[in-house]
Amino acid sequence: TNFHLPRSSLLMLVCSFGGRERVLAGYREAVTAGYRFYSYGDCMLVDRASDR
Repeated sequence: TNFHLPRSSLLMLVCSFGGRERVLAGYREAVTAGYRFYSYGDCMLVDRASDR
């Protein structure tokens, strides 16, 4: 429900589900856009699984 702090176990958990590169790309976008992290997170991403 929010962006987790870098190097945290919670961020590693998110990466285990979403894939490291994909999650970190989203974090780069969030930093560029000025989103807030940790308990003041601004958003939640809901994404459909690809049809592979």
